[in-house]
Amino acid sequence: MTIEQLDPRALRDAFGAFPTGVTVVTTRDQAGVPIGFTANSFTSVSLDPPLLLVCLAKTSRNFTAMTSATSFAINVLSETQKHISNTFARPVEDRFATVEWASGSAGCPILADVAAWFECTLEQVIEAGDHVILMGRIASFENSGRNGLGYARGGYFTPILASKAVSAAAEGHIELGAVLERHGEVLLLGDDVLSLPGCDGKDGSPADLLRDYLEELTGLSVTIGFLYSVYEGKSDGKQHIVYRAFASDGEPRNGRFLKPDTLTKVRFKTSSTADIVARFAVESQIGNFGVYFGDETVGTVRPVPAKAARP
Repeated sequence: MTIEQLDPRALRDAFGAFPTGVTVVTTRDQAGVPIGFTANSFTSVSLDPPLLLVCLAKTSRNFTAMTSATSFAINVLSETQKHISNTFARPVEDRFATVEWASGSAGCPILADVAAWFECTLEQVIEAGDHVILMGRIASFENSGRNGLGYARGGYFTPILASKAVSAAAEGHIELGAVLERHGEVLLLGDDVLSLPGCDGKDGSPADLLRDYLEELTGLSVTIGFLYSVYEGKSDGKQHIVYRAFASDGEPRNGRFLKPDTLTKVRFKTSSTADIVARFAVESQIGNFGVYFGDETVGTVRPVPAKAARP
């Protein structure tokens, strides 16, 4: 897509392909009341002098307080703090009432159990289109050693869990699968007996292999999302890695897009396929997705919120 054809939503989605960490930016307003918001547009700038930056929309309800403050803090959320990200991304009246925090040396709220935090003096406010860039000079910081929370393509992820899952699955023969979704429907193969699309996990990037297979299968453009299920198939001796994936509009070359909550009476090729489709139907309705780890019959689902609101 060229700039002449620019679609703001498409550009935003393209920006979302870059995985980032998740932070909560905090300060106090002129009355001394703590304020904060979720942001993933944060980056380090310089070691000497120690500088960082974060971007703030001019339409943000925190714009006046943030740009007139003398100091602010960046709280890098840990992988167990998805709920805090959601709290500070939504228009909650008192966002600090449900979290544990303390004041930094400059008075900025520092959240408990974060991966790292930085308290800064406001060095410069730089105009940047429909945003401003807040340049901060770091006055104090702390690194807890906890793993950070990740965010990309509208969803959270925890890198440590994903890497462990793929490493464990790599010990055996890998079968890649996909919950390929579009407008609330899932692509299923077959007529009387339905199955999810899947391919052999040969050498190479699992996501790339699966994307190439799905695009050849359907003739559609496909984006691979995050892990959805990792399990050992006792009946076939394979290690299964199933991803969420997203398809473009158009008629698929093979298979049909069906609503998962209407498939309670159909036959599936395997019981694990039936379980995956049933779980996806429930999670789609409540908007709270997870990653399954286990085997065909026993395992655990680690919840992962589907989407974080943006400040």
